[in-house]
Amino acid sequence: MPSVKYSELELALWLASEDLGIESGAWVSRETGLVYSTSEETADEDELPPDVGDPSRYAVVPDKRDLDLGNRLVFAFVAREMPDRYDEVRSIFRRKGAYGRYKDLLERHGMLDAWFEFEHAATRRALCEWAESEGFTVVDDRGGSAA
Repeated sequence: MPSVKYSELELALWLASEDLGIESGAWVSRETGLVYSTSEETADEDELPPDVGDPSRYAVVPDKRDLDLGNRLVFAFVAREMPDRYDEVRSIFRRKGAYGRYKDLLERHGMLDAWFEFEHAATRRALCEWAESEGFTVVDDRGGSAA
């Protein structure tokens, strides 16, 4: 089972999740565990292996929506930590720019750090579960298991 560094997976997830209006993507080699990514801003497509589109050789890194790390995560946090603000948050997410207003609300109520910890833990769990389902062992940057 090839290993993949958690920090590289996390960066690939960020790249796959950003709506930059450009072609971007990230893949993990099923043979080596190396992460390859491309976008108009971060990499040259010539640096990608020529067979990167072959799903038997490379796993496509999912985006946050694929891992249920978008609005669903926000509402899970609010239901657990701020249930009295649930309707207010639901109203916030009915308009554009919701995430910024949501973070402002969290900051006003002293919950921004708790949100970031919750989001980080959920992201780590989801990425490790995805990687395991694709046949990878996730390691942290110090070489230990990240799961």
